[in-house]
Order: sequence, then C-alpha cells, then structure tokens
Amino acid sequence: MITRSSTQRSLLLAGTFIAVLVAPPAFAQQSGDKPAAQPAAPSAAPDPSKPMPPLQPEPTTVPGRPDIPNAEVAKELRNVAPLPFGAPEDKLPIPQLKLPKSFKIEVYASGIPNARSLRLGDKGTVFVSNRILDKVYAIVDKNGKHETKVIASGLDRPNGLAFHKGTLYIAEGTRISKLENIEDNLDNPPKPVVIYSDFLNHQSHGWKFMALGPDNKLYVNVGSPCNICEPPATNGQIRRISLDGSGADVVARGVRNSVGFDWHPVTKEFYFTDNGRDWLSEDLPEDELNRVTKIGQHFGFPYCHQGNFTDRELGWGRSCNEFEKPVALLGPHSAALGMRFYTGKMFPSQYQNAIFIARHGSWNRTKKIGGDVIVVKLNKDGSVKSQEPFLTGFLQNNEYSGRPVDVQVMKDGSLLVSDDHAGAVYRVTYGSTKVAAR
Repeated sequence: MITRSSTQRSLLLAGTFIAVLVAPPAFAQQSGDKPAAQPAAPSAAPDPSKPMPPLQPEPTTVPGRPDIPNAEVAKELRNVAPLPFGAPEDKLPIPQLKLPKSFKIEVYASGIPNARSLRLGDKGTVFVSNRILDKVYAIVDKNGKHETKVIASGLDRPNGLAFHKGTLYIAEGTRISKLENIEDNLDNPPKPVVIYSDFLNHQSHGWKFMALGPDNKLYVNVGSPCNICEPPATNGQIRRISLDGSGADVVARGVRNSVGFDWHPVTKEFYFTDNGRDWLSEDLPEDELNRVTKIGQHFGFPYCHQGNFTDRELGWGRSCNEFEKPVALLGPHSAALGMRFYTGKMFPSQYQNAIFIARHGSWNRTKKIGGDVIVVKLNKDGSVKSQEPFLTGFLQNNEYSGRPVDVQVMKDGSLLVSDDHAGAVYRVTYGSTKVAAR
C-alpha cells in the first residue's frame, strides 16, 4: 500500500496534468501535405542532462468550423478526472463488476493513483505506470501479501513501460529511459538512464505507450499533437527503436493516438488500437483495431477515419481506399487503450490467442460507452471473428466507478486489469483458482 504522504507530494504536478485532462480540447488544422517518408533523424547518444524540449503549441482552431456542440450539450461532455488518491479498497466497484460464468475478480493492489500501463518482470514483479503523475510503481509479493513500492519519481508522464532481461524501460513525454537490474534493487532503485530523447514536447497525446517486440526492439507510439490536424512528420506514427536507443524507424503511419499494441503469438503480426478524433459527432468515428502486415503502412489519420469515412476538413481529395483499413471497429469514442493477446492456460480454450482490450470509456458522448474490457477473437487468417463483452460494470447510470486502462497476462494465466480512475489493479481468474492473498 502506498502512504498518503508520498502521494501528496505529487499533487502539485498532478494538478497541472489534471487541468490538461479536464480542459476543453483545442480543434486543429495545418496545411495539408502528405506525411514525410521518414521522421527526423534520432539522436545517437542522448545526453541525460539535456533539458526538456520546449512545449509545442497545439495547432490552431479550424476557422469557422469549431465542431463544438451547443452549451447545453457541452455541459454533459465534461471529462472525468481520476480520484487523486485512488479509491479506498472497500469502495472499489468489485461487487458490481460482471464476468462470464465461472470467472472471478478480486483486488490485486489498491492505492495506486492513476494506475496505467502494466508490465511483468521476470521474477513476478508487476510494474505500474502513471500518465498524470510522476511515478512508476512495483507491486511485489511479501509474505503472501501484495506490497506496492515507488521505484521512480519526478518523471514526465511516465505512461509507457517495457521489460527485457532484468531492465525496465520507461517512456516519458519526451524521452525513454531504463532501470537496469531493477527487480534486485526495488528498495534502492537506480536513477533512470536516458537512452532516447528524439520526441517533440506536446501535451495533446504527448504521453507514450511502449512494448517490446519479438525482434527485441522497443515499439512506441508518437501521438498526433491535436484532435484533428496535419501532424508534424515526426508524429502520428508508431516507431521502433533498438534497446540502446539507436536505429529508429517507422512501423506504422497515419495513427492518431495508439495506447495499446501487441503481437500475435503465432504469426507475430503487429496489432494496435487507435483512438478516433473528437468533435465530429457522438457516433462518428469509431475507435479502431488495426493490423500491420507490412512495415510503414498508413492507417488514414487525418484524412480517413474508421476505414470508410473521410474527414470533413482534411479528407477533401482523398479516398479511404488509399489507406489500410481497420480489422475491427471498437465503438465511437470508447477510448480503446491497452491490449494483450491471451497466452495463458487458465482460461478456457476459446480464449487462447484472443485479444483482451481495455476500453477506458467515452467522455465525448452524452451517453457514455466503454469503461470495460472486451475480448476479440480471430480467425486463422488473422481477421476478426467476433468481439464480445468480458469485464463490465464500471459504467452505471452514465457514471464511471472505474476506467480500465491496460491488461496483463500473468504467469499463472490470470489477467490483471489496471484502473486509473479508482487507482487499482484487479485480477481475473477462472474456475476454482484460489483467491490471491492481500
């Protein structure tokens, strides 16, 4: 459990980022050339003492076309700020959560404000990131109970995590750093060592998601710095980088903001979620699940949304047939975030190699959707066979009691789910599996 005094020291920084979350978004457009073929050349050996790049201004509002609903409707579209300390364990929404028959859910850890990305260490440590605070946490098993430790602080939107051979990689707003041999030094963690810092600094979609690919490279999203605009050539993409920070190249383009991706366990094809633009309508566009079949493919942003709808500002003269189409649509403004292929043995066989996707939940709708975990099952050719609810109940009477962000398959086959609103991590099990100690 995290002490309240430790959390309070983060509130000044949290206030800044929460203000960004709840502020009305800007609406944007820049001149419409096609994206450049390559991003700016990365720095070969970033200087750890290098100051943070200047904050980039968000592109200007589209003249005469703000796409803002009337004042009465706008009152119902306020964003949902996370609880600053997380919810007390006895106030977490466990009793109202629903799962398929024979599945169970319990609290794995609580009191982790703004719990976001999840990664599993070789020795069983569960690492948890932040987006609006400055910390990275480690959940460890101590005498049969789960204990949470702060292993890094003073960071800038440390949302992205990856783990490889004892090293934890952390993607902040403008850089990637590493903590070597971290599981042996949780009580005295080293200072992060910067390996890459070739990112623009922007608040809109400026946080990063990161994962380790089957090629042992770091894959990281570089979000578009706007709601709808022609992004800079270095943005609106998913990039991959060698573990020493060298050799950056672009895996996918035309990506508005991906906050979750993973690789098919058999084919090794790369799948990612992407969040659609706001302020078009309540029902358009839908978030996407995409599949990369060739390095460098373009997935449509900002010209085409959901594979079949050209943008009304930037889509003129463009066709959705120019771009890769999503393999599934995940709901309008559902905020599909973290995803993992299920590779465990605990769940029934129909879940093997299926994708669990955390949908954070809409704010840009008067009638909310999402706030759940869905399961997407695939055909043998990698196309989508079905998608169905899995974990529901966080959304009640158009209000959220929790907002799922990421999922993590554990070594025993159970599934962890992070919740940045209530500041908790939950564990889903199947059958007669014994409930974990707290």
